[in-house]
Amino acid sequence: MKIFYLVILGLFLSAKSAAAQYSAQNKAKYMATLKAVVDYKINDEENYADIESLRENRRFNQDLTKMLAKLSNRRTKNSTNSRVYKILLKAGKDVYNELN
Repeated sequence: MKIFYLVILGLFLSAKSAAAQYSAQNKAKYMATLKAVVDYKINDEENYADIESLRENRRFNQDLTKMLAKLSNRRTKNSTNSRVYKILLKAGKDVYNELN
């Protein structure tokens, strides 16, 4: 009887693990889709000249550096990180669903 409970517990834990892995894969899929589309659109002829001028704009680069300093891949508990991550996931999911 103890073996039965252990088997049931093992199945329960593996199902929970599979669900977490599926969720993590979806998040990664949405982030990868978002990055690929952004990279593609940055190189679009309509956007390329404007983006190149921004890359050379010292003020924009300073502001961007300040903004990025608020983020960290190490501080996932940071509320700004969490909000930005959720925004990116939602945008990635929306883009993925639109293109799929």
